[in-house]
Amino acid sequence: MEQLPETNLPATKKIILTALALLLLGMFFGILGSLQYVVPGILKTQLSFEKIRPLHVSSVVFWIMLAASGGVLTYAGERSGKLFSRLLAKIQWLLFLFSVVAILTSYMLGIFGGREYWEFPPLLAIPVWLGWLLFTINLVGTIRTFKQQPVYVWMWLTGAFGFLFIFSESYLWMLPFFQKSIVRDMTVQWKSYGSMVGCWNMLVYGSGIYLMEKISKDPTPARSRMAFALYFLSLTNLMFNWSHHIYTLPILPAIKHIGYLISMSELYILGRIIYKWKSSVKEARKFEYQLPYRFLIAADVWVFLNLILAILMSIPAVNLYTHGTHITVAHVMGTTIGINSMLLMAVVTDVLDNTCRSLYIYQKKITQGLVTANLSLFVFLGALLMAGIKRSQWQMSDHRVPFGEMMHNLIPYFILFSMAGIVLFGAFCVMVYPLVKNVWACYTVRQPQSTVTPSFN
Repeated sequence: MEQLPETNLPATKKIILTALALLLLGMFFGILGSLQYVVPGILKTQLSFEKIRPLHVSSVVFWIMLAASGGVLTYAGERSGKLFSRLLAKIQWLLFLFSVVAILTSYMLGIFGGREYWEFPPLLAIPVWLGWLLFTINLVGTIRTFKQQPVYVWMWLTGAFGFLFIFSESYLWMLPFFQKSIVRDMTVQWKSYGSMVGCWNMLVYGSGIYLMEKISKDPTPARSRMAFALYFLSLTNLMFNWSHHIYTLPILPAIKHIGYLISMSELYILGRIIYKWKSSVKEARKFEYQLPYRFLIAADVWVFLNLILAILMSIPAVNLYTHGTHITVAHVMGTTIGINSMLLMAVVTDVLDNTCRSLYIYQKKITQGLVTANLSLFVFLGALLMAGIKRSQWQMSDHRVPFGEMMHNLIPYFILFSMAGIVLFGAFCVMVYPLVKNVWACYTVRQPQSTVTPSFN
């Protein structure tokens, strides 16, 4: 007996599939940007670097936002047995879809008007804010009660409500009080952007902890002191860790000192939680959740590697040399791809496995893509670090050569960086294609009824 394919793809899966498209699109724009370092002037008429950079940054930011919100709504629905409102999830998806298309189109046409991360005209921030508001309402309605909740629920709520406030704060630059002072302007800009990263980290880390509980079937870690230590440290990080970006600004010294003290602790605790968890998972559970498990382990490795770099960058004397160089870019890329994207891919493979057929038939291909992605990312970040070291030496030199000559000397590192980026993009394509293909097949092709699994989203 066969089952007719479902005709209505749940809104949460639409959000996640849109996020995957933005991940690949963002990486594609990143490759184009890297090529402009290697071959100056390439595509200058059609897609200059001033367009490529925001196209890349905004696509990746929306990948994280959409994948995190789609995963959180799915997992909240699993816990409660039902999503509060599928309609709200659908409207959220439509608002974000409109926002993304409008924002990327504005960049392509050279229409700007915002600040870093949000370089689009401020008017387009309204549908983004409204979409996130609907996500927050849906999340609260699905959770229903705040009593005796595990740590990941508090992480989801903090990330959801925090983003609403901080996204609004990031537009304070439009007020004359901030426009008239470069110090106030830059301080609020970096504070809001750093805290915003902390908000989606809450969603990503919380989803990762929920997934670990789901794999191990052990609720203890999500209610442990270590888990809540991570939550409160992440909350403190959200409020203060941005300060390591502004060591060079004349602000209150205490803010800089707090930022330095807490900047490396969050990654350490997250890494320890994953490390302790993986030793407690039984082999049978690893096999059942093989793909999510492998992505979680990959994230743990990158937590360790990024922790080393974060510690070094957070030392004020070292930060003076590294700030504004490719070392900062390497840290951001390592966190975004190595930690956040690997954790989100663990969530995505788990959520999209909950269809009419398992992802088991694609395990080998996705695993090959994962291995290739990690190797190429290591080379990718290594090239950036070397370029950053050379540039920091140039910045602090008393007898500097012209900027153009310095950049020309970095071309070998840019070539390596660009080649590794192309391989990295190909590896993610290899991982994403089976996920999309599997969902497409489930909603367009007849599948045996025996392979159907319950869906809560």
